[in-house]
Amino acid sequence: MTGPIIRARGLSRQYAQPRGALFAPRRVTTALQPTDLDIAAGEAVGVIGESGSGKSTLVRLLLGLDRPTSGTVEVDGRPVDARAPARSLHWLRRMTGVVFQDPYASLDPRMSVGRIIAEPLWALGVDGDHRARVREVLGDVGLDPEMADRHPHEFSGGQRQRIALARAIAHRPRILVGDEPLSALDVTVRAQILALIRELREREALTLVMVSHDIGVVQNLCDTVVVMKDGAVVESGPTSRVLLHPEQDYTRRLLASIPTIG
Repeated sequence: MTGPIIRARGLSRQYAQPRGALFAPRRVTTALQPTDLDIAAGEAVGVIGESGSGKSTLVRLLLGLDRPTSGTVEVDGRPVDARAPARSLHWLRRMTGVVFQDPYASLDPRMSVGRIIAEPLWALGVDGDHRARVREVLGDVGLDPEMADRHPHEFSGGQRQRIALARAIAHRPRILVGDEPLSALDVTVRAQILALIRELREREALTLVMVSHDIGVVQNLCDTVVVMKDGAVVESGPTSRVLLHPEQDYTRRLLASIPTIG
């Protein structure tokens, strides 16, 4: 493939609000304005902005987890149709792995760690020895493979996020997506998971899409940054240029709001 691994054109999402009265017209909320985005294979892209700026909506549409109001998404040259039956998107699930924000809510407490990590392997019909792959990927994220028989409540927050990361890469995806994966962790653990994601990206040649409120995370992980406000991309470009020499007033205000120690 010579084009971008992810390509979005005119992508938008609107939500109809409940009527205030029986015959009142429905109000429409625009979560994402028409957006174009290209992500090259092997690139690390950070998506930043305030809460409600449309970051997570954009990512859900790119992953086929929500239906766009308008526009198209292509991944690896194939169209993503979120209206199609779930099985028809197995190819997309094989290509992508996702780590969510809350390491406590994202893991089923009734399942062992081994079953949690193996779930995408059997769900997507991945061939091979699943038990061996679980042990391998636990080692990849810095956990003892003997922990596979334990349950999530036996682990700390940082360890749970390592388990979530292991699940996200178990099926060897080409694209790793993080939706605020570090925001629920304390500073020390955050630095460890940050280093782990960087190591995995380099070793597995992953394309990375990272949604984050933390500018430091994006600065350390990402080649390119996309700045969003009110459902629109207001600025994008190389991370060093956007963060050091922003062109838009909103980006300057966003960067100026970061707490600093004198």
